[in-house]
Amino acid sequence: MSSVAVSPSWRTLLSGRNGTRCLALAGGTALHAINIYMVTTLMPSTVADIGGMAFYAWNTTLFVIASIVGASAAAPLAMRWGGKSAYLLALGVFALGTAICATAGAMPVLLVGRSLQGLSGGVLVSLAYVLIRAVFEPGLWPRAMGLVSAMWGIATLSGPALGGVFAQWGHWRDAFWSLLPVVALLAVVVARWLPAGARHAGPFRLPGLRLFLLTLSALAISLASLSHSRVWQATGVGLGLLLVWPIIRLDRHAQLRLLPPLAYQPSRLRAIYLVMAALVVGTNAEIFVPYFLQVIHGHGPLAAGYLTAVMAGGWSFGSTLSAGRGSRFAAWAMRSGPWLMALSLGALGLMLRQRDGFGEGAGLLVLCVAMGGVGLGIGLAWPHLLSALLGSVPAEDGALASASISTVQLYAMALGAALAGLIVNAAGLSDPGGIEGACRAVPWLFGGFALLSLLGLPAARRAAQPLSLDHGRKTHGD
Repeated sequence: MSSVAVSPSWRTLLSGRNGTRCLALAGGTALHAINIYMVTTLMPSTVADIGGMAFYAWNTTLFVIASIVGASAAAPLAMRWGGKSAYLLALGVFALGTAICATAGAMPVLLVGRSLQGLSGGVLVSLAYVLIRAVFEPGLWPRAMGLVSAMWGIATLSGPALGGVFAQWGHWRDAFWSLLPVVALLAVVVARWLPAGARHAGPFRLPGLRLFLLTLSALAISLASLSHSRVWQATGVGLGLLLVWPIIRLDRHAQLRLLPPLAYQPSRLRAIYLVMAALVVGTNAEIFVPYFLQVIHGHGPLAAGYLTAVMAGGWSFGSTLSAGRGSRFAAWAMRSGPWLMALSLGALGLMLRQRDGFGEGAGLLVLCVAMGGVGLGIGLAWPHLLSALLGSVPAEDGALASASISTVQLYAMALGAALAGLIVNAAGLSDPGGIEGACRAVPWLFGGFALLSLLGLPAARRAAQPLSLDHGRKTHGD
C-alpha cells in the first residue's frame, strides 16, 4: 500500500513571511468578491433609482467579460513589470471604476464603471493564482488556493452588509465610495510585503483576437436576452456557442495561449476544465436571488443580501473543509459536486416561487440549506480541481495553467450571467414584470441551471481519476 504525503499545515501557511504574503494575495480576491456581492445586493435599489431593468444581468456580464481580459493580462503584466507593480496598477484602475459607479446617473455609465472594476478585478484574482506558485513551496499550494477561494465566503460577511445597509438607507452610491479606503489599505499591504518579482524585457502581448471572440460570445447571448423574439434569442445563443470553436482552433496553434496544450486533447486536464466550467455556470443563478427574495418574499435589501450570501458561504465552508484532504476524499468531492449543486438548484426552483411557507421560520431554514448546498457543491470540489489541474501539466506550462484558472472561471461566469439574463427575460421577468414575472422566471432559471450543472458529471468522473491512470490511458492512445 502506497504512503500518503502529508501537506504542510495551515500554521505554516499563515505564520511569518508566508502569512503576510497570504494577506497581500488573498486581499485582492477579497476586494473583488466583496464588490461582487455588494453590487448583487445593491442592484434592485440601483435599478429602481436609475432604471435599466432589461440590462440587469449586463451588470454582471460586462463585469465578467472585462475580468476575462484582466485575467489574461495578469501573467504578462507580472512578467513585464513584476508582480507588485502589476498588483498596484490593478488597484488604481479598480479605484477609478469604483468612483465612476458611485457617480453614475444612468445604467450605461454604471456599466462603464463596472467594466473597469471587472478589468482590474480579473488581474487581481489571476495574479493571486499566478503568484502562489512563485512565493510558496508546492506543498502549500492546495491550502493557499483554498484560502484564496475562501475569500469569497469571507466577502459574504461584508459585501451584503455594505450593499444592504446602504440600500436600506437609500444611499446606494455611498456603498461604492466605502470601497476606496479598502483599496488604499490593500495598496499599502502590497507595497510593503509583496515581493517585487523579476521583470522580463520584451513587448507586452495579449491574445487579442481570441479575447475579442470570447467577448463576442458572451455578448451575443446577452443581446439575445433583450429580444422578445424566440428566433433572435435562439440565434444569439447559437452564435455565442459557435464562437467557442474558432477560439479553440486559434488557441491550439498559438504561441501565446489561453490554455495549456493538453486542454485540447482527450485528457484529465480537459475534463477538469469542463467540470470547473459546469460548476461555475451553476452558481450564476444567484444573480437574481436578491431580486426574487425582495419581490416575491418581501425581504428588505439587507436580509436578501445575506440570504443570497449563504451560497457563497457554502462555497467558503466547502473549500476550507476540503482543502488538504487525501486523494480518496478529493475523488469523491469532484464526482459529487455537480450532483449536490443540481439537487440544490432544483430545490430552490421549487421553493423560491412559493410566496408563502419559505419567508420565515422552518421554511426559511430549509431555503438557506438549499442555497448553501449550491455553494457547497462547488466548494468541496474546487481546491482539488485546482490542485489536480496544476498536477496535470508539465512544469513549463505551470504559469499558464495557473493563469488559465481565472480565464476559465470568468468565461464560465460570463456565459452563466448571459444565460441567466436570457432565461429570466424570456420567462417574463421584465414583461409582465413584478411578482407575476418573477414567479414565472424562478422555475425556468433554477431548473435550467440544474440541468447545466449535471452536464459536468461525465467529465467529473474523468477528473477524479488518479493522474497515473490518466497518463497510462494517453500512452495507449486515449
